[in-house]
Amino acid sequence: MKNILLTFTGFHDPYSPGLVEGSRQPGPIISLLGARDFDHVYLFTTPNTVEISEKTVQAIKEKFPSTNAVVLDINLPEPTDPETASVERVLTHLNLTKGAQLTNAGVLLFGKEPQHALISSSVKCAQFHGNEIVKPIPAYQVYKGDVFELVDQAVDFVLTRIDASVGTRSKDNQAPLDYEIPRTVISEAIVNAIAHRDYTSTGSVQVMLFRNRVEIWNPGQLPHNLSLAQLKQAHASYPANPLLAEPMYLAGYIERLGTGIPDMLDACQSAGLQEPEFKQEDMFVTTIWRKSGITTEATTEVTGQVTGQATGQVTGQATGQVTGQATGQVTGQATEEVKRVILVLSGQIKRADIQEALGLKHRDTFMENYLNPALKAGYVEMTHPEALTHPDQRYQLSKLGLELRKRLDDDRTEDDR
Repeated sequence: MKNILLTFTGFHDPYSPGLVEGSRQPGPIISLLGARDFDHVYLFTTPNTVEISEKTVQAIKEKFPSTNAVVLDINLPEPTDPETASVERVLTHLNLTKGAQLTNAGVLLFGKEPQHALISSSVKCAQFHGNEIVKPIPAYQVYKGDVFELVDQAVDFVLTRIDASVGTRSKDNQAPLDYEIPRTVISEAIVNAIAHRDYTSTGSVQVMLFRNRVEIWNPGQLPHNLSLAQLKQAHASYPANPLLAEPMYLAGYIERLGTGIPDMLDACQSAGLQEPEFKQEDMFVTTIWRKSGITTEATTEVTGQVTGQATGQVTGQATGQVTGQATGQVTGQATEEVKRVILVLSGQIKRADIQEALGLKHRDTFMENYLNPALKAGYVEMTHPEALTHPDQRYQLSKLGLELRKRLDDDRTEDDR
């Protein structure tokens, strides 16, 4: 069961001056997190506390890296007003309560275990070796959680398994990383599927990664006053689930003005990708094309595959069980994910900074597939190995990691010649 904190930020957050000159003491939110574990923290902010909320999120990331913090910009009077300061008032303002109970939208946004009430609200993700739905399935995952978790987990599933290129350190000591499909494109497609799906359907959102494309299947329908052609242009916003869309917009996950898909098309064009396709059948399908000529080991056709009928329904593996890492094919001792950590890690930096450099948002995905394997293999080391949750914990390349990075840099230089 997840512990969730919904609270306003105040003028004593994240820290306030201490009794000794030059010192500081934790504010109410940091103090509460120090006394009790929370999986998610949603910070309600007002026009005068935006900067405070941003600093509080940063402080939470630094001091409590396992806690996910999100800012929600609420159009309410200041939190110092006792008439408007309660979380109940905020939820009522967002129309997320009915009497003393959360609505379905409220459960999906802030519920501890939303899938207990809305079984089909999970997201199924799968990767296939070729361009059809065939066995064996190298990676399959059923994600559960609130809508923010679902987006982050599904996006990270795709990013972990597509190609990425790491630039040079000519301008910065930390090498930039670019995915073959821009993160914004993947995120927009998955956010749309989760935010605009039909939650009365027994179907689930499905994210399927093929050798030549990514498909996102959404059990929903386009609004009757919006055509597929209009979808590709700037258009009015017609959210299928407005009570869900508003908080997702406030948290920065969704566009309000109907510009998300046009921006997605522009990003694909800038990346040299074929224009995404949209199709409305029993489900709404978004197809994002990968770069042509993908030949990595992760996506090479294998012989002896068992052909199955492409019904669009991902099946065949135990729920939540990852059966393999397609991009984690071992070359020497380092998986592709570990190599990415090695290439972006510079100096002594925080876990959150490595994760941000890789464009990953879900902590568990990052720890399980990237950082923990790098630590276990001896390529990365902690500055405070005696205390895993040390507030000043940083990560750096070991001697072994530095040697591997040199080899990787040399290989990239050779490839560029």
